[in-house]
Amino acid sequence: MKNFRLLLGIAGLCLITLAAVRAAHAQVANYPDKPVAILCDAAPGATPDVDARFVAEGLAKTWGQQVIVVNHPGANGSIAARTASEAAPDGYTLYMPALSTFAALPSVAPNLPLKLPRDFIPIGFTAENPMFVAVSPSLGVSTLPQLIALAKKEPGQISIAVTGVGRLTHLTGLILQDRADIKLLPVPYTAGPAVALADVAGGRVSMIIEGYSGIVGSVKAGAVKLIAVAAPQRLPQFPDLPTVAETIPGLSATGWQVLVAPLGTPQPIINKISVDLAKVVSDEDFKKRLANIGSYSRAMTPDQALAFVVKEQQTWLPVLEKISGK
Repeated sequence: MKNFRLLLGIAGLCLITLAAVRAAHAQVANYPDKPVAILCDAAPGATPDVDARFVAEGLAKTWGQQVIVVNHPGANGSIAARTASEAAPDGYTLYMPALSTFAALPSVAPNLPLKLPRDFIPIGFTAENPMFVAVSPSLGVSTLPQLIALAKKEPGQISIAVTGVGRLTHLTGLILQDRADIKLLPVPYTAGPAVALADVAGGRVSMIIEGYSGIVGSVKAGAVKLIAVAAPQRLPQFPDLPTVAETIPGLSATGWQVLVAPLGTPQPIINKISVDLAKVVSDEDFKKRLANIGSYSRAMTPDQALAFVVKEQQTWLPVLEKISGK
């Protein structure tokens, strides 16, 4: 009798487990059955925002379901981070933070939910974008060496638009000043690059550092002039544009974004999104669209994305400590 009861118990447990497995499969099979939101910590029009919208379009096409980009700029990305961490872990709210959020904020705000995999579940890599240095045509310089020479001659007089304090655009400017031994005058903006670009084009501000998608319209219109790109090597789309490293050896600054989900999101849903995201970022048309705005992509598994973020944090920490005077 005891053996019979034991067998009944085992059979019941097996049925419960089987039911749970079937429920999980059904959950994935039906996902997504309503719109999905991707939270972005950049202002509309900024490079991370444009990249997020490209990813959203690709996933929407793959899923046959609406994917919406929701912008939460400000406070160095902490608003978006908190909002994402408090979202329901059901796969319908995802988060696409930029490099500066994971690399810079943890050192100044250790209590924010900004650590992988402690605070979010990594899904995959989405895009990377080198920073471009552009100047007002009225400044009268055409190269980075000329800009540095002018800044040395007029310390604190050359103004630089800061389109997000603590973001990579800002950090790149700080690193440039440190490595070139110059002092620029920061002019902060909170609404993304559009207003800043108008001031640079009008000569009210001397220069700006931004991802290409944020300044492409002004560049093509001749309103601002590109003088360098902070990529490790010259870009195929800009073969005549020197890298910053050609003037300051070893200096490169490339932004990136990864897609993550709130803790507790079911693993089968994480796996599905990761596989679908990899297909989106590997698509040749997607890659061409990114390349046209100076961004690039590569597929990563969740484990690879996690290792990438951890390595980037380790790379940037000593740089941030140096430029912040710690």
